[in-house]
Amino acid sequence: MSETTSAELTALQAVLAAEHAAVYGYGVVGGRIGEERRTEARAAYDAHRARRDALVRDVRGLGAEPVAASAGYALPFAVPDSAAAVRLAVQLEERVAGVYSDLVRAAVGARRRNAAAALREAAVRAVRWRGGSVAFPGLAERTGTDPATAAAGPSGTPAA
Repeated sequence: MSETTSAELTALQAVLAAEHAAVYGYGVVGGRIGEERRTEARAAYDAHRARRDALVRDVRGLGAEPVAASAGYALPFAVPDSAAAVRLAVQLEERVAGVYSDLVRAAVGARRRNAAAALREAAVRAVRWRGGSVAFPGLAERTGTDPATAAAGPSGTPAA
């Protein structure tokens, strides 16, 4: 396997792991979100499931075994109500955007375009959940900047 393919595969596996966590997390979000945002949560859940399934195919296409989903994931905070579910959705999207930015850097061609599209979609969902945007979605956690100070949203990511 070439160095480029190896880096791409590593990034693909990281994105797949993040998508597994997002699917799990949106199961929690969906159980706690208010009725007025339930359709939005369902759409995000479906989008992450579709991305996850496509990533499994991509990893297999490179001749590797896709990273498996964990049975459960540690949440960054308790999610007892709709407001906490919204905060969790923001964090899920920020985490996914961050790992897609790594895949954009590692990939080429169609896979890179798909990763950029997925990063954009996650950033847009984060903005919708948060009610505001950040300058460079997916990059705040890499610079040590707290996204809560950059925008009106919480910081942190779910542990995978």
